[in-house]
Amino acid sequence: MSAALIALAMGAFGIGTTEFVIVGLLPEVALDLGVSIPDAGLLVSGYALSVVVGAPLMTALGSRLPRKTVLLALMGVFVLGNVLCAVADNYALLMVGRAVAALCHGAFFGIGSVVAASLVRPERQAGAIALMFSGLTLANVLGVPLGAFIGQAHGWRATFWAVTALGVLGLVGVAALVPRQPRPTGGLRGELAAFSRPLVWLSLLTTMLGFAGVFASFTYLAPMMTGLAGFAPQSVAWLLVLFGVGLCVGNFLGGKAADRALMPTTYAVLGLLAVVLVVFAFTASSPVPAAVTVFLLGAAGFATVPALQMRVMRTAEGAPALASAANIAAFNLGNALGAWLSGLAIDAGGGYAMPNFIGAALVVTGLGAAALSGLIDKRRLGQQGETVKSNQTISA
Repeated sequence: MSAALIALAMGAFGIGTTEFVIVGLLPEVALDLGVSIPDAGLLVSGYALSVVVGAPLMTALGSRLPRKTVLLALMGVFVLGNVLCAVADNYALLMVGRAVAALCHGAFFGIGSVVAASLVRPERQAGAIALMFSGLTLANVLGVPLGAFIGQAHGWRATFWAVTALGVLGLVGVAALVPRQPRPTGGLRGELAAFSRPLVWLSLLTTMLGFAGVFASFTYLAPMMTGLAGFAPQSVAWLLVLFGVGLCVGNFLGGKAADRALMPTTYAVLGLLAVVLVVFAFTASSPVPAAVTVFLLGAAGFATVPALQMRVMRTAEGAPALASAANIAAFNLGNALGAWLSGLAIDAGGGYAMPNFIGAALVVTGLGAAALSGLIDKRRLGQQGETVKSNQTISA
């Protein structure tokens, strides 16, 4: 069982690396392809947009296939996309390669979450999902800095060849270690039926708003740390590593807690995240407190992930794959929303501390959506209990 989860984490490591490594290579890409830095930055936005489109699309296309088969196909798409990036001699082809690689992202994490949960007992499912997502957190700590180093030393194309090799390794790992999966019984119609449930939409809304809060702050971490805390520009890379270590710690602890009590964990980590963001608005002006809060932001931000992913899967009940993939799309929509709102605030003269207040407001709104979801769930369970009692009385 653990070997299969490690194989899923290997695939997640490669996907996470290719998503964020371009950030550290923007100057090299822009200079080599003769485009501006903002144009090169669109390679990040293009990837995120492709994730949003690809998550439901690729999951729907594979809805009647065994899930292991779909995971292997997705890793094949990932390898193809990165090969296109590695051989790209112009901006357009590089953008196409990024978009192709991103098509597999949401579906892999969505279907992979379902497979990971199926490999363990019900009381350990959130922890299994956290283990798979540990590949994504490690990508931020190890994969992205290493990829940037390779690109700066040997050219940015070498980085994409290295990521291609990671994709091949992940594909082989899934093929060899993940057990054969049964063919889904409901098909696409069954998966779509899950979206008729209000609880699924409330869960997706919670995810989007919660992660919008994280990225409202994280997107502007570099100017916040250099402009307010007084760090030198070269220190930002180490702060990003510190943030990544926080992601790993939060992911592990969040998975453990969600297995014990899913909804209380959801409420607690969202509340903690909101508090950390408010605190960050005040600690961002001092180096040591700012660095500590960067770690806490990563930890609190990613402690939400296993709980949010597990919640969506449970509200979707018998058709979790498409809803789970849609939740990955919701994460990415949240990333874009948070960055956009904070950008508007900074352009309006709000300063670099303002994104933290915006992030806190978004998280509190997400906490409200989670609370409403929990209230509906409690009432539904109460009504079911009353129905059972009534039927027992009639039978008597």
